[in-house]
Amino acid sequence: MFATIGRIYSEGFRVFFLSAAVYGMFTGGIWLIWLISGGGFEFAGPSMIETEWHSHEMIFGYATAAVGGFFLTAVPNWTNAPAARGAFIAVVSGAWLIGRVAIWFYAALPVWFVIAADLLFVPILAAKVLSQLLKRPKPQNMVFLFILSSLWVANGLVHLEWAGIASGTLDVGMRMGLLSLCSMIAILGGRVTPAFTRNAMKRAGVPEADWPVSRPPLEKATMILALGLPWVVTLPLDDRFVGTLAVLFGVVQILRVGLWRGAWTRAQPILWSLHLGMGFLGLGFILWGAALWGVGSEIGALHVLGIGCVGVMTVAVMSRASLGHTGRPLKAPKPVAWAYGLMAVAAALRWGGTSLPVELYMPAMMVSAALWSLSFALFFMALAPVLGAPRMGRAS
Repeated sequence: MFATIGRIYSEGFRVFFLSAAVYGMFTGGIWLIWLISGGGFEFAGPSMIETEWHSHEMIFGYATAAVGGFFLTAVPNWTNAPAARGAFIAVVSGAWLIGRVAIWFYAALPVWFVIAADLLFVPILAAKVLSQLLKRPKPQNMVFLFILSSLWVANGLVHLEWAGIASGTLDVGMRMGLLSLCSMIAILGGRVTPAFTRNAMKRAGVPEADWPVSRPPLEKATMILALGLPWVVTLPLDDRFVGTLAVLFGVVQILRVGLWRGAWTRAQPILWSLHLGMGFLGLGFILWGAALWGVGSEIGALHVLGIGCVGVMTVAVMSRASLGHTGRPLKAPKPVAWAYGLMAVAAALRWGGTSLPVELYMPAMMVSAALWSLSFALFFMALAPVLGAPRMGRAS
């Protein structure tokens, strides 16, 4: 038992991917119970309502755990810097956990403590990422510090309204946080999705002419829009202007995905899940932009981004990294492959439910929440033993 605990805290992806899976199940489960009860019990603090807790913990709770595990694993590979180990991983994961506990017990704690506790994790993570990136600084990697800053500012905006310091900042902060996650996925996913697909095609002997391609104009447009949109929503701009930018970003993203030969991956869940998540990114921005023009539901569109893009992509990346960094074959176990698909269905149901009659809307939300939690239960069932086990080929 102690050996397993020590192993979990020996590498960032182990503790954070396990935390993300458990917290994904927890947040989805709490939300489902609240929906089934018809809002019959309170679990949020005095300054927030349950829907705000739900949004906050999906963006700044679950997703930041996935982000932490990824950066603590990927950045050392980019720079050849020493990876974070035991003591630091215990500190940074403890900071993430303190933030979650503080939000849960908001009503019983001083407001200043909740704010400090919840805003602690990202700076600690960013400081470690910066120290590693400085070993081999490259603009294409340093940009992720800007995105982490956007995520941190977004969380601060939410807390300003909860604390009664400002008004009108909560919704802005929630959207900025979600868009910051999407910008991270747009840039990272734009690297790994075609690269992993290209590598698999090369191993399979597919002619080079059929490999995925990336067009510089599309990549540059992605970078500009991805980095700018989270900050655009903080400005007093007309919704139609923001909607136009969102649709443009969505179209650019769909064009990118169309060049990545996603159809070839249909027999490999570990690959098609990445294409699916990146497709949801483009679709979600198109739907969100249309909603800002008055066509469709904005809440439904934001859930396409939150569940379809962030949910699918984080599960896809976490599962691939868990297998690859423990020396396992890069083949998704069947429960994990089901998790990819169920997460996609959850996104479709949550979006589609906004167009259903009122008597069907709530059941659609419930099923979506249940599928979200089930996806993480399947991930945990299949990969928790992997994350707690030694790397294959290593005795300890």
